[in-house]
Amino acid sequence: MADKTVLITGATSGIGARTARLLLDRGNRVVVTGRDESRLKTFLDEAGHPGRLLGLVADAADWQATESVVTRAVEHFGALDAAVANAGFMSGDSIGAGDPTSWAPMVLTNVLGPALLAHATLPHLEATGGRLVLIGSVAGLKNSPANLYSATKWATTGLAENLRLHATTRGIGVTLVNPGMINTPFWQGADVPPFALPPQPIAEAICFALDQPAGVDLNTLTVRPLGQPA
Repeated sequence: MADKTVLITGATSGIGARTARLLLDRGNRVVVTGRDESRLKTFLDEAGHPGRLLGLVADAADWQATESVVTRAVEHFGALDAAVANAGFMSGDSIGAGDPTSWAPMVLTNVLGPALLAHATLPHLEATGGRLVLIGSVAGLKNSPANLYSATKWATTGLAENLRLHATTRGIGVTLVNPGMINTPFWQGADVPPFALPPQPIAEAICFALDQPAGVDLNTLTVRPLGQPA
């Protein structure tokens, strides 16, 4: 894959940042978003390729911000070939013993965010025969006790399929990528198992999905590290 324009939400660290760098190294144009302006600037300075990289401050759960990002991406690079709904986070507590005030931002980012991105990008992806990638999770395939984060990723699993049903008749591919344990800042200081993967294999999986030939719709990729039983 080269000479394509790809938009990635929440791309200042972890899987999103690694994917952006990989796409840039392969000759693509990349638009990245993040909520924190200073972190976004740091990423842009470190990533290089200023002629092929555009960074925009935006909250993935905000419709006006999402619409503006997509409009500016198309105006800046002329078209949009793919979008990756990567923004998401985990509140780190449970429904049984957690802080309910921390749940709404997580649910909005993880569930509403991909739907907003789809709504804003689908007309542009139809014009290019492009692809929408949603970053789910193994937690969206396996339940665990009182895990609201898991429920948001189950919602992503369902969203990916109902978007596929809509998009496939319009020449747009939809791929759900489900990472297992990945060693990224996502964990926010929690203990990460020693078998956890770095972000690179997930970035490679995303690029593999984006690199499918015309007429091929690759729908689901699940990437666990060896040693992760669930």
